[in-house]
This record gives sequence, structure tokens and C-alpha cells, in this order.
Amino acid sequence: MTRGRPRDTAIEGKVLAAAAEELRQGGYDGLSIDRVAERAGVAKTTLYRRWASKAELVVALIGNLRQDVPFEPSGDPRRDLTELVTAIAATLTATPTTLIADLAAAAAREPRVGESVRALWAERHRAVTAVVAHAQEAGLVLSHVSPAVLVDQLVGPLYYRLLVTGEPLSPDYARTLVRSVLGPEES
Repeated sequence: MTRGRPRDTAIEGKVLAAAAEELRQGGYDGLSIDRVAERAGVAKTTLYRRWASKAELVVALIGNLRQDVPFEPSGDPRRDLTELVTAIAATLTATPTTLIADLAAAAAREPRVGESVRALWAERHRAVTAVVAHAQEAGLVLSHVSPAVLVDQLVGPLYYRLLVTGEPLSPDYARTLVRSVLGPEES
């Protein structure tokens, strides 16, 4: 026998959307649990039952963004890496730059947020690094290249363009980025 009301599964989506909007408007430092609860139309206690702190709420938001970029390797490293870089670029383009910047700043300033962000991306990084290792076996990547560094070379420029130069993150740029790292496709 369960006690109390059943949990409303829509609440998490409403709260995360409200938190994202609050971050856009006031950044991490200006993020207020009271305003998030008000914007989401829920009680503050509802938020605190799910997330014990502002940092945990932001970590959940980051996890939600990560889920927007699925990664299922197909066995074709060039295609897998191209699809991944294109998907990351599309997600970054669809997310307000100020939100990405505030999340990165929060991860740098707030140790708990930073640890959680790194943990969220560690599994993904391992999977992508395995694809790069497969690309090495297939001869697409030179054997002396570190797979982890190559992943940085593929993803880092997206954040550089987004946060520093402001240049667009088009699908064509993503494909060009993969070609510049892996070399042209052989015919």
C-alpha cells in the first residue's frame, strides 16, 4: 500500500524548464528556488524533495541537456563521429548561449556542480573515445593520436565558436570539423 498522492511525472519537466528560464534571465548566481517554484507552479517543498539544493537542480538541468544528444555507435566511426558532432552542434544552437555560459561558469565555481558535470559526461566521453579507438583500428586515425585528445579536438571547437567567436554551428561546420580531424573520405 502506497501512501500519499502519486508523483506527478510532468512536474520535473515544468521545473527544469522554469530553472532554464531563470538561468537565462539571472545566471547561476541569480537562480532562485522560490522563483523556479513560482514559475513552474509548484510548491518550494516539491522542489526540495527532488533536489536538495540549487546546485542539484542545475545538475539535473545539465543531465537533461545531455540526454538531448543520443549516441548509439553503429560501427562506422566516421559516420558515428559526424552524427555525434552534428547532434551536439544542433543542441548547442537550440540552447541559449547565455544558458551554456552560465552552466559552464557554475561548473567552474561550484565544486559540486563541476563534479556532477564531469560525472555526467564521463560515460559519454568513454563511449566516444571507444569509437575513436575503433577509427584507429580502421586506419582512419593515426596510431599515435590519443583518442581522448581527438574527442577534445572534435567537441572543443563547438564550444569555442559558441562562447568565444559567435560563429554559427551549422551541420556543414560539424562535417568539416570531422573531416579536418579524420581527413577526407576515401573513394
